[in-house]
Amino acid sequence: MKPCLLAIALTTAFLSSVQSAEKPNILYILADDLGFSDLGCFGGEIETPVLDSLAAEGVRLTQFYNTGRCCPSRAALLTGQYPHKVGLGHMAGKGIDHPGYQGTVSPDAKTIAEMLVPSGYRSFISGKWHLGTEDPTQHGFEEFYGTLVSAKRFFDPTHLIRLPEDRETRSYPEGEFYATDAVTDHALDFLQLARETPDRPWFLYLAYHAPHFPLHAPKEEIDKYADRYLDGWDQLRTERLERMKQQGIVPDSTLLSPRSTWRNYGETETGTNPAWDSLSEDRQKDLARRMAIYAAMIDRLDQQIGRVLEDLKKAGEWKNTLIVFTSDNGACFEWDPFGFDIKSSNQNILHTDEEIEAMGSAGTFHSVGSGWANASNTPWRMYKHFNHEGGIASPGIVHWPVGLEAEPGSIDRRPAHLLDLAPTALAAAGEGVSELLPGTDLIAQLNTEATPERMLFFEHQGNRAVRMGQWKLVAFDDEPWELYDFSNDRTEMNNLVEKHPDIAKQLDKAWTLWAEENQVTPLPKDYGVKYLRVDP
Repeated sequence: MKPCLLAIALTTAFLSSVQSAEKPNILYILADDLGFSDLGCFGGEIETPVLDSLAAEGVRLTQFYNTGRCCPSRAALLTGQYPHKVGLGHMAGKGIDHPGYQGTVSPDAKTIAEMLVPSGYRSFISGKWHLGTEDPTQHGFEEFYGTLVSAKRFFDPTHLIRLPEDRETRSYPEGEFYATDAVTDHALDFLQLARETPDRPWFLYLAYHAPHFPLHAPKEEIDKYADRYLDGWDQLRTERLERMKQQGIVPDSTLLSPRSTWRNYGETETGTNPAWDSLSEDRQKDLARRMAIYAAMIDRLDQQIGRVLEDLKKAGEWKNTLIVFTSDNGACFEWDPFGFDIKSSNQNILHTDEEIEAMGSAGTFHSVGSGWANASNTPWRMYKHFNHEGGIASPGIVHWPVGLEAEPGSIDRRPAHLLDLAPTALAAAGEGVSELLPGTDLIAQLNTEATPERMLFFEHQGNRAVRMGQWKLVAFDDEPWELYDFSNDRTEMNNLVEKHPDIAKQLDKAWTLWAEENQVTPLPKDYGVKYLRVDP
């Protein structure tokens, strides 16, 4: 049976069991720059009991893919299309004269919120938009609170806005505002609003901008991790991989990839993450503090998600709410092992003595750097921006007590993608899956052992990849294709492109056809000059 026909058959079979039931509420939770192994239920040491519990009652997806960068991933999630197809192959506001890289989502692209209108859904967004337009309420959402662009500050309430403009905005006492908490507050407000019409289901897109830089967290959260990372990223990568094997996230045979390289976009500098023991004591303390703040942001994120989930339980909505949690890309390496400290600059400042204590507070601006990002993406290579696994593999959790037939706490290792969230929502709502969407219904896939053969495609900043079955063809923006056999080498260490040229040629042909059909190519001659080397 052809893949598209099998997907339709699976969806039809699933719909027959739910069409007569009450339509579910839909909650999609997206973290920003969260690494593959940061959560406890994916091998991490950070305290994430809420998400760990959600995974224990639901299904973990260990091959869940994003697009490698925030704006394209959000476009793929909300429209169900490859991001280039809807004009966001790169970043919002950074367009060029090419249909796939307009810097804003296409006017004719429908979001999940708009797709769900025929099913009577009310739709809300709290968090990060970043699709290039100025008002999410013009894209099917009734209410919005959050940031239209990338994260800038977590302690500054003026960075987040409320739309439509006539809506009253919450106020916070001086010194008590924290963006992750405020996004949650407004999400809970929206749920209360949705319950004023109990006969209508709701869709909430809860798009947190944590743990994206700047590294900001309440001091009490940072203190939990103040000494946790002094042993460094080499030790952390080893510890995480061992836990991942114990949990079944990766096979026991998985090898830890070497420390990843890094590329300072906008500059000519490149390198490889150094051994932790090669760093000075002052540098280690500075870096350990950065990772402690990053961990604190994730800890606080988990707590706030817990508030939302508890609210669903109190409202009697827990069992029939479809929940998906994931991240928009791999952990952020920007721009080197030591991180940066000044917005719109690649400068690093080494903090010592009393300066360490101030890191993470209002008025500071730090990134975590490529060494820790490499650890967050354990055991994969690379990070956000790139199409190797560290850039495009996200932790995925699916939870829906009345809709999922899989064993609670089970792990699903079949490839899936952010593209699948739109068709999943449509199928759950009883609308069926449109053949115009390249994704598939995740619930139907999880509820059957049959797996339609599918290809997944990627491109960002010239980095490119295609995944089919056990094979992945991948390349950096200025280098030739590499070929990996994921049946035994998902850490992408044994390049088989010369050993299997026919497979490489087949996948290259498929990628080229996809690129032509999805407005990825042809690229202008000055693409690299104007577009690849840009600030975050």
